[in-house]
Amino acid sequence: MTKTSDTIYDTRACDLGEGALWHPMRGQLFWFDILNGKLRSRAGDAPLEWDLGQMVSAAGWVDNDTLLIASETALLRFDLAAGTAQHLVDLEADNTVTRSNDGRADPFGGFWIGTMGKSAEAGAGAIYRYYRGQLRKLYGDITISNSICFAPDGRTAHFSDTATSQVMRVGLDSEGWPIGAPQVYLDLTGETSGPDGAVIDAAGNMWLAQWGAGRVACFDPAGNMLRHVAFDAPHTSCPAFGGADGMTLFCTTALQGMDAAARANHPSAGMIFAQAGVAKGQVEHQVIL
Repeated sequence: MTKTSDTIYDTRACDLGEGALWHPMRGQLFWFDILNGKLRSRAGDAPLEWDLGQMVSAAGWVDNDTLLIASETALLRFDLAAGTAQHLVDLEADNTVTRSNDGRADPFGGFWIGTMGKSAEAGAGAIYRYYRGQLRKLYGDITISNSICFAPDGRTAHFSDTATSQVMRVGLDSEGWPIGAPQVYLDLTGETSGPDGAVIDAAGNMWLAQWGAGRVACFDPAGNMLRHVAFDAPHTSCPAFGGADGMTLFCTTALQGMDAAARANHPSAGMIFAQAGVAKGQVEHQVIL
């Protein structure tokens, strides 16, 4: 399938699109259809797809031909050329209730990854950090892990439990480990939408996908909303900056939770969107294995 407009980047609808990642070495966008176990991308107008055989949700880039991928049971080293995956470490492999969800590489070469219940069971998930070959649990009692992203100076991490309607932030030490207790950065409890995936641009502003609102909203470091970019899909799930100039805002969306009437009203739901000239993004950090 080819692109149909300036704002629709890929017309293949995802049941649950997530994990948008712009690979800076390849100049290529990757994303996931979690529930169908698919990693997707494009080579020009040609669609690319890999079936991982289980739910997959987030990735970081290791080198030109390698991704670190989070699945429902493990972190995997994925060879893009060969289309093969190598097991690195278990991720709640003994817990059939949970799967991976939101994740992103940090400025220190680590990879933060959240889990959640496959049916969003209350408190079933957690947030972990994979660093120098070891996976360490950072926070537990998470219902829907989301909004993992990092300030440009490398001193602050952000994350959310969508069920709380709050985005948290926490300081980082010289090796990227959290220091002190997380504090509330955004309190969206009055909103009808929920905080989903997020990314921070080069100026330090957060771009937050708001599930149910059909938009990615921009907040300054003090938590003030500056503007938003709307897409014709109610369930916006994960933004990423990329493109040749780093100023294109990509966003995954989802069909999950939409009835037949909602799908008819939003025929682009589940597709991947791209809006050029939005803001200058950070270059995605490299995962160091």
